[in-house]
Amino acid sequence: MQRSRAFRLSVRLAAVVACWAATARLAAAQTDEIQVYTAEIAEPGVLNLTLHNNYTPDGLRTPAFPGAVVSNRSLNGVPEFAYGVSKWFEAGLYLPLYSAEDGGRFELNGFKLRALLVEPDAAKRSFFYGVNFEFSFNARHWDSSGYTSEIRPIIGWRFGKVDLVFNPILDNSYKGVSRLDFAPETRLAYNISDTWAVAAEAYDDFGALRHLGQGRSETHQLFGVVDFNGKPVNVEFGAGFGLNRQSDHFTLKLILSKDL
Repeated sequence: MQRSRAFRLSVRLAAVVACWAATARLAAAQTDEIQVYTAEIAEPGVLNLTLHNNYTPDGLRTPAFPGAVVSNRSLNGVPEFAYGVSKWFEAGLYLPLYSAEDGGRFELNGFKLRALLVEPDAAKRSFFYGVNFEFSFNARHWDSSGYTSEIRPIIGWRFGKVDLVFNPILDNSYKGVSRLDFAPETRLAYNISDTWAVAAEAYDDFGALRHLGQGRSETHQLFGVVDFNGKPVNVEFGAGFGLNRQSDHFTLKLILSKDL
């Protein structure tokens, strides 16, 4: 009961933070992390290391803004350190963000801080939820804004061996509420066993709220994903295909995760 009350209080406090932070982000350059959050976190007192890498063999050849990383034939990634503070709270640090462009140029892109608040024991529940906050410090070639943030609600259901998870993300670059960028992510997974799963994941970006539905800069990608959750490391591998001209045509992602 006390844990449940603490979690509800944390969500209310998080909502206050979200309202304070909600002053907007336009879509900018690349992404270091291609992942749908499922509200599962590290156990209290456990430090976890996750390595995110995504490579785009066939991507956009025009930079999102002058001097930005070009996605075609680029490798982007980041080590993510996560610490289980409690059953409902995980703190994270992404450091360093990096990219390697076609031609061999390697660059450091900044770092991120993360606070993830979830319903305890989400992996055992038929309905689960949470909210994630990220605060990013960006190099100029990575994002047109030096400071950005993300508000990522997490809503999920389990139907036997099938999981459905929705992350209705709002990206924020502190330029006004109407410029909040709506970039939802969706995952439909089938759990073959306790260790293996296959999934379809959709990554969409509908642009700023003030232009929602106008299709000016929307991006849409569909990924096929295979997950292995076992020893010595958890592995997530996926291949994604762009569904419109504004999206990267073909992207590969690899995520490796292990408790330290």
